[in-house]
Amino acid sequence: MKIIKAQEVASLIKDKDMVAISGSGGSGSPEALIRSVMNSFLKTGHPRNIGVTCGISPGNLTDDDVGMNMLAKKGLVGKAICAHLGMGRVFGNAIGSNQFPAFAVPLGVINHLYRAIAGHEVGIITHIGLGTFADPRIEGCCANEKAKNENPVVEVVKMGGKENLFYHSFPINVALIKASYADEDGNISLEEEGVIGEQYNMAIATHNSGGIVVVEVKDIKPKNTFKARNVLIHSSYVDYVVVNKPDTSLGEYNIPFYKPEITGDKRIKLEDIKIRPLDERKICGRRSAMELRKDYVINLGVGMPDSVANVAAEEGISDHIYLSVESGPTGGVPIGGIVFGASVNPDSVIPTAEQFDAYNGGALDMGIVGLAEVDREGNVNVSKFGTRVTGPGGFINITQCTHKIIFMGTFMAGNLKEEIVDGKLVIKQEGEKKKFVDRVQQITFSAKEAINNNQEVLYVTERCVFRLTKDGVELIEIAPGIDLEKDVLSNMAFNPIISKKLKVMDERIFKEEKMNMKNEFLGKEKI
Repeated sequence: MKIIKAQEVASLIKDKDMVAISGSGGSGSPEALIRSVMNSFLKTGHPRNIGVTCGISPGNLTDDDVGMNMLAKKGLVGKAICAHLGMGRVFGNAIGSNQFPAFAVPLGVINHLYRAIAGHEVGIITHIGLGTFADPRIEGCCANEKAKNENPVVEVVKMGGKENLFYHSFPINVALIKASYADEDGNISLEEEGVIGEQYNMAIATHNSGGIVVVEVKDIKPKNTFKARNVLIHSSYVDYVVVNKPDTSLGEYNIPFYKPEITGDKRIKLEDIKIRPLDERKICGRRSAMELRKDYVINLGVGMPDSVANVAAEEGISDHIYLSVESGPTGGVPIGGIVFGASVNPDSVIPTAEQFDAYNGGALDMGIVGLAEVDREGNVNVSKFGTRVTGPGGFINITQCTHKIIFMGTFMAGNLKEEIVDGKLVIKQEGEKKKFVDRVQQITFSAKEAINNNQEVLYVTERCVFRLTKDGVELIEIAPGIDLEKDVLSNMAFNPIISKKLKVMDERIFKEEKMNMKNEFLGKEKI
C-alpha cells in the first residue's frame, strides 16, 4: 500500500480503461479521486474514452460539479455500464444526448457481476430483467441509441426448459473507492459508513483482473488498531490510498459528518424523527402503510416511498416491521433525500450484493416503490423519460422477486397543486402531464411477467388506487372529494376497468390527526 496525493490518481488510469466507482447517490463517493480524473482531462486531455461502471451513480440530483457529473466532459467517458445513471443530472443528460454509449443494468445484476468478474466467471445467468427493457428482445439494457451499436451486454439463454438472461462479465482496470479509514498497512475499514455497497466486490474484481485499487479515506490509523471484523478490504488488495478530509460545504451530500445512528454505534428515539405534514406524499404513504403486516420485511424505494417509513414511525409500528434498503441496511427507518440508501437505527448493514441474494430469492414480503408512468397493461416506467435517463437501480430485482408490490406516486405530474380541506382532497391546479399513458416509454416493470408469477400489484396515488388484473388495470378506490370522470378518467390515456366494488379511500387518510392504526395493524397476521 502506498499513500499518494489525490492529483496523482489520474496518472494511474490509461485511455480506454474500465474504471469502477463506488458510491450510492449521496453516500460513499470518492470525490477527490473523481475530481483528479476530471482535472487531468481538462488540463491534458487524458485519460480519455474511459469506461465507467457503478451501482447507484454518485451525485446529488443537481448540476453541481460532484459525483458522476465531474465525468460528463465530452471525450472523457467512452462507455458506461451502471445500474442508476441519473443521480448526477449532467451525467444522465450526457447519456440522453448520446454523448457516449451507456447500458443500464439492474443493481442486483451489476453487483453480482462484480463477484463473477472477481471469480473469472464469464458472467451471470438470472431471470432478473425478463420482459423489461433489460431483455435483449426489447432493449437489451441500452440506455441510449449509441449503445445499440456496441457489443451486447446481455443475451437470452434457455436452461432447464426456462428462459433466463445471461449478462456478460468485463474486466475492470481501476477501482476508485471511498471508505472510512486505512491503517498503516493499508487495511481498509468502513466502520463509519452507513452504506457498505459494492466496495469489496469492486476491489476484488479489479485486483483479480490485474488492475489497480485506489481507496480514499478520511485518515490513517496506526497498524493493528482495527477490529478484524471492521476491515472490509484487506491490504493485499489495495494498491494506493488517498487521504481526503470530508467536504462539509455541500451539506448532507456524501455524509461529511459521522452519524453513529446509521452504523448501529448509537440508537436514537424514532419519535424524534420529524413527522411530515398532511400532503399528497403522506396520503400515498398512509394508504400504502395500510397494506403492511406485522413482521413484514419491506423494501422502500427512493423518493415518495420513504413517506411510508415516516407514517410507520408516526403510527408507532416501526418496531413491528423490518424496513429494508437494497443498498444493505435492514431494520430502522430509511433516510430519504439525496443520502437515500442509509437507515437510522438499522438492525444490520450488509453489502449490496448479499442484500440482493436475499431479495432475488423472495426474502421480501413487500416492495413499495415509485410510480412515474403506467400503461394500459400495467407496465411501469421509472427509468427513462425522453432524453432524461436514470436507469432502474434496484427496481427490477425488487419488483420481479417480491410477491406483493405497491407502486406509489401522484396521479399527475408537473406543477400539480392539491390541498386537503375538511377531510377531502381538493385539486387547486391540475398537473401538466399524464402518468397513466397508453404505452410507457420504457418497461422497467413487466405486468405480463407479474401476472405469470402470480404477484399482487397495487398502484397507489393520492386520488385513487388501482390493482393489476390479467385483463389490465382496475380502479378499486377513489379519494373523498374526487370526481371520477373529471379528476380521474379524463386524465388517463386509456380506460381502466372499473371495479363493481369501487369504494372511497379510508377517510382517516385525509385527516390531520394520526390514523391510530396500530391496534388493527397488530391484529393482522402476516400473509
